[in-house]
Amino acid sequence: MYIIFGMERKCVKLFGFDIDSFNFEEAIDYALELINTKKGGQVITINPEMIENALVNKTFADVLNQAELVVPDGIGIKIGLKIKGENVDRIAGVEFAHELLNRCSQNKIPVAFVGARPHVVLSAVKNLKAKFDNLKIVYYQNGYFSDEQRVLKELRQKSPKLVLVALGSPKQENFIKQARELLPASLFIGVGGSFDVWSGEVQRAPKIYQNLGLEWLYRTVKEPKRFKRIFPTIPRFLLNVIKKEVFKIS
Repeated sequence: MYIIFGMERKCVKLFGFDIDSFNFEEAIDYALELINTKKGGQVITINPEMIENALVNKTFADVLNQAELVVPDGIGIKIGLKIKGENVDRIAGVEFAHELLNRCSQNKIPVAFVGARPHVVLSAVKNLKAKFDNLKIVYYQNGYFSDEQRVLKELRQKSPKLVLVALGSPKQENFIKQARELLPASLFIGVGGSFDVWSGEVQRAPKIYQNLGLEWLYRTVKEPKRFKRIFPTIPRFLLNVIKKEVFKIS
C-alpha cells in the first residue's frame, strides 16, 4: 500500500495481482501525483490477456507486480472482480490516457509518444495538438524501429514526464521496463491501440456500447479478425475466476 500526498492506494486482488480500486478521477489524480512528486513509474491498463500471460510468464508477472498503478481496463477484469464480490469501476485505457494528456496540457507537462504505424502516430500527434492548445509534445517515434537503444537515448535526451507507448502487449511493457531505468522520474503507460483512435484511424463504439461495457463486442463486429483474440480468452478467463478465485480449485 502506498500513500502519495494523502492519496492512499487501495487494491483488490485477482489471481494474486493487485488492481487499484480508484474511480476515474481518483486514478487521474494519483497518476498526476506520481508525475508531480517525481516518483514516476508505470501505469498498467490491465485486461484478461495480460493476467493470463502473467500467470505463465514470471518476467511479465513482475512487471504487473511492480507497477505503481493498475487500472481495470478490460470488461473481463470488472466482471471477474464482480464475481469475487468486488465492485470496481472499469477505467478505459484510451479515456484515461486522453484525460491525462488534457491535464498535462493544462500544466505544461512534457509528453512523448512511442509506437503505432508512422502515419498513425503523426496524425495522433497532430490531432491532439489541435485539441489541447498547450500540449507540450517533446518527442514522438513510430513503432517500426529496430534500433531500440537509439529510441531510448532520444527519450532520455528529451526528458518527457509522461510517456505513452503503443507497441502492443507485452512488447510495450518490456520497452517501458528499459525506459524506466533511464527516466526514473517519468510516468509510463502502455496504451495499446489508443493512437489509432486519436489519429481517427479507428472509431470508438457509440456511447451506449461504452456505457454497457460492450465496446469489445462492437469492435469485434467491425473487425471480425479480433474474434480469435477475444474468444475464447474472456469466457476461459471468467471460468477460471469462478474455479480458482471462488471455489479455490487449483
